[in-house]
Amino acid sequence: MKVDADDALAIRHADADLLSLALIDARNHTLAWLAHFESQQALLRSEGGLPPLWLAGHAGAYQDRWIARNLQRQRGEAGDGGTARGPAADSLVQAWFDGLAEPPSADELRRYLAQTLETTLDLLAAAGPGDAPLHYFRQALLHEDRLSEALAERAADLQLPAGPLWRAPPARPAREPLWMPAQRLQLGSPAGGTVPDNERWAHEVALPEFEIDAQAVSWARYVEFAEDGGYDRQELWSEAGWAWVQTEGRRAPRHVEQMRGSVLVQRHGQTQRVAAGQAALHVSRHEAEAWCRWAGRRLPTEPEWEAAAAAGASRGFAWGDAFEWVAGSARAWPGQRSGPGSLDLMPPPGARAVLRGASWITRQRCRHPKARRFAPAARDTMFSGFRSCAI
Repeated sequence: MKVDADDALAIRHADADLLSLALIDARNHTLAWLAHFESQQALLRSEGGLPPLWLAGHAGAYQDRWIARNLQRQRGEAGDGGTARGPAADSLVQAWFDGLAEPPSADELRRYLAQTLETTLDLLAAAGPGDAPLHYFRQALLHEDRLSEALAERAADLQLPAGPLWRAPPARPAREPLWMPAQRLQLGSPAGGTVPDNERWAHEVALPEFEIDAQAVSWARYVEFAEDGGYDRQELWSEAGWAWVQTEGRRAPRHVEQMRGSVLVQRHGQTQRVAAGQAALHVSRHEAEAWCRWAGRRLPTEPEWEAAAAAGASRGFAWGDAFEWVAGSARAWPGQRSGPGSLDLMPPPGARAVLRGASWITRQRCRHPKARRFAPAARDTMFSGFRSCAI
């Protein structure tokens, strides 16, 4: 049976043949973004984030470090992450990553990306079966898919024209919230395949019944908060959130020019009217919490969000339009341990907030209902939104 390279579950258990197809596909996305930033003369722009050239190049750098130069790659996470390594694929590009040289040209970086992918595919063809020998190849794919997403975020933040991989966010008709019964949930992912560090490991939790929005809060619902003076009412905000509003001078989410009546945003360097049914985007966790206080609701917990995503699809629970802020701060699940080459190192307690789901720009194979992301509560450069629960 043919397995789809966009299947989020299958890709975590992918064999060498499926990984080869997916890695080539991911590199083509990276190169498409590289060409787009190059056409806009924006490869080295770094306002508010890492330069696009660095993001694109890091796809090759991860493969070079953790596959080509990792002498214990066949052992997977059981190997010594600090073991001696062979020479870098390109000493000048590596010196740039180390902060010791000027950045390469776009053509030089393309050659580097071609070289690292060729080496990765050759080593993949020779890798043995099983989770350990394929671990770093699967990790490299996840890393590159996330970099592609980060490049889309940078394009949006730099107000570049729409790129070749851009799609319009979906607009959804309003739906009534869902009532979810009390249940016991296996929160997190079980062992098997390659599991991102921050999903380890599955453990049972008890959930009382709860009501949750069927979809992310739309612009139509968010406008009501702004029109009711939400950004001027200190009682709706946490102490940190109110300080952020005052420091940033915010009266709307990032890129929004008008919130009265209809919503006008700066997108692709142009003022555009967004559909009222689209999920509100570029919302910080501070704003999500303030909206919930204004509405007399609250953010869902991680178990509530995961339970609804797992069992609510047939009842209209829709996710994947925006990464969604949830209650609480980033923490490790019981038994979690970060392995060498981890993409999800655990932050200090209380240092990061949690988002669940995926955004409309996330690659299909990364849209897993147990996926977690961590970010500061003030971050609004991501394609982030939220949904709410009844108190």
